[in-house]
Amino acid sequence: MVKLNKIYTRTGDDGTTALVSGPRRIKHDLRIESFGTVDEANSAIGVARLHTSGLVDLDAMLFRIQNDLFDLGADLATPDLGEVLSYEPLRIVEAQVVRIENEIDALNSDLSPLKSFVLPGGTPAAAYLHLARTIARRAERQMVELSRIEGEVVSPAALKYVNRLSDFLFVAARFANDAENSDAPDILWVPGKNR
Repeated sequence: MVKLNKIYTRTGDDGTTALVSGPRRIKHDLRIESFGTVDEANSAIGVARLHTSGLVDLDAMLFRIQNDLFDLGADLATPDLGEVLSYEPLRIVEAQVVRIENEIDALNSDLSPLKSFVLPGGTPAAAYLHLARTIARRAERQMVELSRIEGEVVSPAALKYVNRLSDFLFVAARFANDAENSDAPDILWVPGKNR
């Protein structure tokens, strides 16, 4: 259980931050950047949720994802250094990946097939979900880069989850637009329209 009585500790004043396990790292370390970007995506989802209260199923999915993103942050903040820990570290598991895939399929089931790329926008919920999607993609790029560094481990389930997350957020944005205006839900890209 997390217990935070004091918010500032002064331990980061030297430009480092603590991981759950392992040594302190400089604040611009790629692992720190990765879980910081996951946190940023979570915050963008929180803003999107200000506009999804009327979409009860979607809002519940987003709430679950926000909790998962704290799991993902904990996973990234506890690098697998090959040492025996006195506790079981929190990790993203395959069941979370399967759940988000099922939720993508549920939201996508009634949407019309796309005939063009979608411009980010539409309803406030969709616009913020698209913003969260692009932040999630950045987190994914950072996590993949981190996983390619010798000695750094990012679990396959965590990489799958963050990849599905951006897919989910794309479909969720389309779903939010469709719920608001099913006659013309998406704003489509028209190649060369303004030449």
